[in-house]
Amino acid sequence: MRVFVFVWLLIPCLVKAQAKKPAGTTSKTASSSANTLKNSITRGHAVYTQYCLTCHQADGSGVPNLNPPLIRTKWTLGSKTVLIEQVLKGSSGKVEIDGETFNNSMPPLASLTDQQIADVLTYVRNNFGNKASIVTPAEVKAVKAKTK
Repeated sequence: MRVFVFVWLLIPCLVKAQAKKPAGTTSKTASSSANTLKNSITRGHAVYTQYCLTCHQADGSGVPNLNPPLIRTKWTLGSKTVLIEQVLKGSSGKVEIDGETFNNSMPPLASLTDQQIADVLTYVRNNFGNKASIVTPAEVKAVKAKTK
């Protein structure tokens, strides 16, 4: 009888121990990916504040007819290559984004490191109501190599 009670008391502990995932499973990988995204966004916010905030505003709304918004536009959420090229080359003249025309220059920011460009674009793609994939320094480097 004592053995039965002892085993009965151990069953919940054994079930709980089996439910825990061993190290190196996808939850750890997902946690690592989340930390990478979080760190990139934190660094990107600093770059955004220094280089982008004046024109695109703190809330990403831009300035009507001058500087485009970064809020859920096809440019922001679309091709990473287009965004990377925009940062590297800048632009001048009229630009149409989602049916609105903007007419102001954006200076090229090719002096930023690959990491800074990746971080600021990851920040923009994951703020202001946006939710998009991370931009990596390797992607920036690849675009730089093609645009030289």
